[in-house]
Amino acid sequence: MAAVKKSGKPAVKKAPYLSVVLPVYNEEESLVLQHKAVTEAVKKLNKTYEIIFVDDGSVDSSYEILKSVSSKDKNVKIVRFRRNFGQTAAMAAGIDHSNGEIIVFMDSDLQNEAGDIGKLLEKIEEGYDVVSGWRANRQDKLISRKIPSKIANWLIAKVTGVPLHDLGCSLKAYRGDVLRQVNLYGEMHRFIPVHASWIGARITEVAVGHHARQFGESKYGIRRTFKVILDLITVKFMGSYSTKPIYIFGGTGVILLFLGVASGISVVVMKFLVQLNMIRNPLLLMTVMLIILGVLFIQMGIIAEIMIRIYHESKKMPPYRIKETINIE
Repeated sequence: MAAVKKSGKPAVKKAPYLSVVLPVYNEEESLVLQHKAVTEAVKKLNKTYEIIFVDDGSVDSSYEILKSVSSKDKNVKIVRFRRNFGQTAAMAAGIDHSNGEIIVFMDSDLQNEAGDIGKLLEKIEEGYDVVSGWRANRQDKLISRKIPSKIANWLIAKVTGVPLHDLGCSLKAYRGDVLRQVNLYGEMHRFIPVHASWIGARITEVAVGHHARQFGESKYGIRRTFKVILDLITVKFMGSYSTKPIYIFGGTGVILLFLGVASGISVVVMKFLVQLNMIRNPLLLMTVMLIILGVLFIQMGIIAEIMIRIYHESKKMPPYRIKETINIE
């Protein structure tokens, strides 16, 4: 009896349920331990998974270690940048190369607790679209990390209306269909939950573990707080005024006009009360000049943000360049 010939079509590989994305920048001491911790945590969930390490231009032996890990574990995928593009770009690359229904982000420095991935997924399965980790017992320096972070998180919550305690925590879970609608540029990774809220995502947070850094130095310092404030201005503008910019530009113009009239009245009053020459009043002139310059610089920054977003959207260009990938079809 003749044997039945099987179809020569290749089997279609099913997408994994979970994608764990870890940006990497000079973390050679942590990577083997981090891979082990994540693998042990996701295997307990009995879900299909992939682990994506994004090497953000590391100059130590991080890539060689990742290459060795990926040769032994085909669930590990590697995206290697040509240079350092920053954490936002690394996270964008992780999203672009992920296939999971759920995407989890975490740091690669062993400070996040890999076992908490299960906590995040439990909330996702309750119907939430975004689950943010909250480092309730954060193991970082008080002055340079914890206090600035608390101030920044309080300010962001007040301005954006998204009441999360710890937007800076990297350990977060997202539904893939929600996250893939968010475009990341600049240093906007910490505001992903805010962007998600604009498209109607349900957001919650859970307390997660946090460990002191074991190896190397932190890539962030107190200067990051000032960057967060500048980014927050952009986020507020894009969320509230991107479709009606006349409100903020026109409103600013009205305020400046009011200040101009008020300053003119003050100059006239000082002229008649203290006999101060209007033309030779340097304090008033300096005040008006500084206010106008400050407003103009902020407005130029907002316009530049809009222009760069238009550029990226029209060109369909990602904010990174890839040198090579491993285990990615």
